[in-house]
Parts: sequence; C-alpha cells; structure tokens
Amino acid sequence: MENHTDSELLVMFRNPDTKHYAFNLLVRKYQERLYWQIRKIVISHDDADDVIQNTFLKVWGGLDNFREDSQLFTWLYRIATNEALTFLKKKRTKLMLPLVDVEQQLMRSLEGDPFIDGDDTQLKLQKALLKLPEKQRLVFNMKYFDEMKYEEISEILGTSVGALKASFHHAVKKIEKFLEED
Repeated sequence: MENHTDSELLVMFRNPDTKHYAFNLLVRKYQERLYWQIRKIVISHDDADDVIQNTFLKVWGGLDNFREDSQLFTWLYRIATNEALTFLKKKRTKLMLPLVDVEQQLMRSLEGDPFIDGDDTQLKLQKALLKLPEKQRLVFNMKYFDEMKYEEISEILGTSVGALKASFHHAVKKIEKFLEED
C-alpha cells in the first residue's frame, strides 16, 4: 500500500475524481488503530465493528469540513471515542439499565472474549478498568495503552492537561487498589 501523508490524503479527498480512493486509503491507514480504541471502550468485537462503521460514516460526512486545526488522527480519534461513548449510552438507555448493569454485561463479554488470551493478569487489569468511571478509563487507556501525550488527550477530550493528569493519577490508584484486593 502506498504511504500517503494526511495532507496528501486530504488534498486527494477534496478532489472529486480521487475522493473515494482517498477515503479508502484513509480507512486502511487508520482502521485498525481506531478499532482497538473503540474496542477498549465497548469491549465486544461485534459492537466495535458497528461503532467503527458509524465512525467512518461520520468521517465521510465531515471530512470536507475538517479545518486542519488539529492532526487528522486526533480528529478521527475524537470521533471514534465519541461514537463509542454514544453507543454505550444508547445501550444503557435501550436496555433501561443503570451504568452498573452495563458494566456487568461488559465484564461478562470480557470474560468470554477470545481477545483476552486467558492471561489472568490481563483479565484482572481489564476488569479493573471496567470499574473506573468512564472518563478515567478513557484517559488511562489513551495514556497507558496508546502512549498518547496529555496534550493530545486534551485535544481529543476537550479537557485541561491538569484535569487529565489528575484523572490518570486517580485511575492508577483505583486500579492498584483493585489489583491488591483480588
């Protein structure tokens, strides 16, 4: 596959003759990374597949208006994160379940997930993450697993760097406590 810069992809996307081709390249370039971001939020592979499709539908509809104030990946990541959170909120509303019940459902799908290879430590960490408040879980995932800088996370979540550092610190402490108890 040809490696195009984001700027090249945007120029190609804005040209009616190469719009579809550019979008296909963009999907290939970012699909896997976005999928795993979504998967960490919704847990289930099937749900992640649905959310990634919705994400790219939103990207298709909004890419013409992308102002390049941020990096393309940051913008895509924000859309993917928002779509995943919206999906979970709809799931809670549709099932008329409180947040705790949805977390229990996510926990059950986590335990039966082939992605978790039976490694006890990995399963314990994932369970600890599901016990975190939504924002702390997002910040922890982005900082710990995706190795993003606080400035990037700030751009995606629209939160100050100081608040993000506090969220990450609280998340780490809660995870440590959960792992000690288990």
